[in-house]
Amino acid sequence: MTDGSVPTSRRRHIVRLAVFAAFLGALFYLLAVRRVVDIEDVRRTVKATGPAAPLTYIVGSAVLGAIFVPGPILAASSGLLFGPVLGVFVTLGATVGTAIVASLVGLRAGRDSARALLETGRPDRVDALIERRALWAVVGQRFIPGLSDALASYAFGAFGVPLWQMAVGAFIGSVPRAFVYTALGASIGNRSPLSAYAAIAVWCATAIVGAFAARSGYQKWRGHHSSEPDSERDAETC
Repeated sequence: MTDGSVPTSRRRHIVRLAVFAAFLGALFYLLAVRRVVDIEDVRRTVKATGPAAPLTYIVGSAVLGAIFVPGPILAASSGLLFGPVLGVFVTLGATVGTAIVASLVGLRAGRDSARALLETGRPDRVDALIERRALWAVVGQRFIPGLSDALASYAFGAFGVPLWQMAVGAFIGSVPRAFVYTALGASIGNRSPLSAYAAIAVWCATAIVGAFAARSGYQKWRGHHSSEPDSERDAETC
């Protein structure tokens, strides 16, 4: 009975994670690929709220970002609506909101199953790793070009990264890109080539830093995993 229940339990967790991944994939296709949300309608709705427009946009953009409406489009719209200064803070507020929403959903939907599928002893190792490095992992992820922030936040939540680390990490790591896309949106609205040039320069610098960070992280990961068999072999010998 016990031997048969273990595969059944693992299968249940695998199915649960597969359903969650399929749901996220469907959202990504509809919102990021097909773009069923009209961003012009969003801007009109936000404008209609008057003085509450910045707060309205933060809340609405946080939810839209969590369901995979592309972040650059949301940030550019913030620049168009609020200008390059206020727009950056609105974009950062929405980015932190997206990280919190996605992380909470990932925590509720995937944490138990993700931990159940880890090998014996691995959950404790993951907890220790999260305690030491999760904040800077969130910061570093924001610098990697082409990686969806919302998707990464779902994954971080599934592995149990605390909400405060998600919020602080998302804020710190998103500052360069928030400036880039918000300034580009503002430059379209006020036809300022200076803002556009500054945004492009910051984007290039961010992409270079992100590429080096990703390469360094991959090398450390490879080194860590290649050293594990040696350490286990030494322990067995002793």
